[in-house]
Amino acid sequence: MELHGSTALVTGANRGIGRHFAIELIDRGAKVYATARRPELVDVPGAIVLKLDITDEASVRAAADAAEDVNVLINNAASTVGGNLVTGDLSSIRATMDSSYYGTLHMIRAFAPVLAANGGGAILNVLSAVAWTTIDGNTAYGAAKSAEWGLTNGVRLELAAQGTLVSALVPGVTATETMREYAQEAGIQIRDGALNEPVDLVRLALDGLEAGDIEILDRFGLEAKATLAGPPQAFDLNRALR
Repeated sequence: MELHGSTALVTGANRGIGRHFAIELIDRGAKVYATARRPELVDVPGAIVLKLDITDEASVRAAADAAEDVNVLINNAASTVGGNLVTGDLSSIRATMDSSYYGTLHMIRAFAPVLAANGGGAILNVLSAVAWTTIDGNTAYGAAKSAEWGLTNGVRLELAAQGTLVSALVPGVTATETMREYAQEAGIQIRDGALNEPVDLVRLALDGLEAGDIEILDRFGLEAKATLAGPPQAFDLNRALR
């Protein structure tokens, strides 16, 4: 997938990895729609800013109507507030599944015809290594990302005929604002090199997309996928950070 000269839409572009996706795509010569539920928070020079709530079908449809030239869809936005499945707040668990699974599905269903009309293009879904492990304290997030992995594999099969590349980025812990806030609240001193730098992860992802890779894994993702050959394992976040 050639990104120079492409037109990309990035969800959750107001902060973290999503913002870095929008910036890097512009640097690579793409036209970029940078979207967020609160568009006033998007600060990406050169981007076209759109309001978008991926859990609201009307909002998704409006974005698809406004961005009819898109040929690269970056599904990055997701809620991480789920908590544990047995003891967590059920509304938070639903919100996590609603964003990672149904929100991503809303986007793909709305933009699949747009991508087809523009030559096929590509979809990149941002997953997590906990899709293949899970993590105590937020097993709901792991379950939602597991579901999104299944979704990604399914739509890849369905959209192959229209020439759409469907790829998954499966990263581990990354130095986002959310992760640093968690470490500070938990009193964890993060060791040097423990986290992915967002810009490095985004470059890895876009390099993989340009190469036509269907799964793009960082070191955490590689380790997590290797565990699938044996008994299920949990990801020890504290050990990874310290």
